[in-house]
Amino acid sequence: MKNILITGGAGFIGSSLALKLIDRGYSVTVLDCLSEQIHTKNPEFNSPLYRRILGVVTFIKGDITNRFDIEKAIENQDAIVHLAAETGTGQSMYEIERYNKVNVAGTALLLDVLVNQKNRVKKFVLASSRAVYGEGKYQNSNAEIVFPAHRNLDLMQKGIFEMTDQNGEILHPLPTSEDFKLHPTSFYGLTKLQQEQMVKLVCPTIAVDFVILRYQNVYGAEQSLVNPYTGILSIFSTQILNGKNINVFEDGLPTRDFINIEDTVEATIRSLEMDAANNQTINVGTGIATTVQSVAENLVEKYQKNVDVSVSGNFRIGDIRHNFADISLMKKFLNFEPKVSFQQGIQSFTEWVLNQPLLGNNFEASIEEMKQKGFLKT
Repeated sequence: MKNILITGGAGFIGSSLALKLIDRGYSVTVLDCLSEQIHTKNPEFNSPLYRRILGVVTFIKGDITNRFDIEKAIENQDAIVHLAAETGTGQSMYEIERYNKVNVAGTALLLDVLVNQKNRVKKFVLASSRAVYGEGKYQNSNAEIVFPAHRNLDLMQKGIFEMTDQNGEILHPLPTSEDFKLHPTSFYGLTKLQQEQMVKLVCPTIAVDFVILRYQNVYGAEQSLVNPYTGILSIFSTQILNGKNINVFEDGLPTRDFINIEDTVEATIRSLEMDAANNQTINVGTGIATTVQSVAENLVEKYQKNVDVSVSGNFRIGDIRHNFADISLMKKFLNFEPKVSFQQGIQSFTEWVLNQPLLGNNFEASIEEMKQKGFLKT
């Protein structure tokens, strides 16, 4: 396996993966539409993510929803890493048509071309998401595993944000395993679940091995600092460096599983190289729950800026409360566990950010947009 196609390969994860694969002797082709939300206008001059792969990979500017672009991109490829997707959880709740077109129809078209056009692709790696789980895995007071659905909006408006059972007792979060019930609470999560289902159905019929990687919250150097819809460390960093106070939603205690880009890339490469991973679905995370408030406070401390971290009680429809990964299968099938601790990762991330030009802040506009659509409650 020598030639690798990365769809969405000019993005944060894709460009990092492409450069590491090049270092390891692979030939890499990138198919990317250079979305303005990620790369801004004039990406040839203004997008560090795009510029870092220029002249290093074979680049095709094209769209995952365009058959001709896909047919061109898969020529002579041995494997595909499918990253091309719209990724903003909150934004997906009111940009339904766009998210469906890119994530669902785009993946369907890619698989359709693989079925109907002669090619030599033997492996397909899908970048999925923790969002397919919706709320994570929980245990009730009787030590029973439960599958909570959406949180009650009336309770959230009263400031009760933790998951509760039908008797009002608070549930205890557990690491979420791959066999956990799948019930997305955002449209983005639903599109990732549909991607998974299509890949599992189609790839075996054409003798293509697949690996589905459910990424947790990926962060690190080179992450886009201009996209206000995804990447909590980048969003908070841009706010802080522009002298804006941080508004932490809910009670500040939602948790996420933050995995560094270096570990994410290594796990992805292993999924390409290791036969043990074939036809498996694997969480890619650390298994450690970190509160959103602690992320904000860590960043303020690292940047040494005089801004406040306020816990507002605001909340977004579609957000989950807790989700952190059970990484047993990553250890088993990829023979890998993360090497970069959150403290190490946040240190290297903030050092990188401080060496970047200070960019304008689009977050407040995105928040106002969500308010107007009715998906941000204050």
